[in-house]
Amino acid sequence: MQQSVKLIKEVVAAIGNHEMDDLIQEEQNSEYEGVRFNLLKQTYRSRLAKSTPKKQGYFVVFWEKDNMDKNQPFTYLSSPDRVIVTVMDNEKIGQFIFPKTVLHKQGILSSEISKGKMAIRVYPSWISNLNPSAAKTQKWQVEYFVDLSHKMDLDKLTYLYNF
Repeated sequence: MQQSVKLIKEVVAAIGNHEMDDLIQEEQNSEYEGVRFNLLKQTYRSRLAKSTPKKQGYFVVFWEKDNMDKNQPFTYLSSPDRVIVTVMDNEKIGQFIFPKTVLHKQGILSSEISKGKMAIRVYPSWISNLNPSAAKTQKWQVEYFVDLSHKMDLDKLTYLYNF
């Protein structure tokens, strides 16, 4: 089982022992452990973010194939209710749980008003000394971040997973 999916199952069990339904692996993003699933009548998409050697933060892709087999950013209309981005970096573990409305507002999902983004960087709360642009991104992202390195903040997880 993929590391990020195993972690999501652990989080969901800790929150309320709910079952994930219709788990579908997204083959085009298997390198990022891409999956979709349903949980309590809500839809989710998950990705594992990766550390890169030359930049702070973690890189994660936000694309899917269109009808012509061409990569395109996630669209607002077809996006699940939440996108979970898991970060696993040795002993540092955490999750961003982004509502689709927030990703739309930030211009990450494509729509009539935004072309969207094929990939983004995420900046967990444990990263410091960022350049001004990255610090601005971190500021809005950390509202949707839970550090799971030592314990689970069940109240925040319940809120972000929207149970």
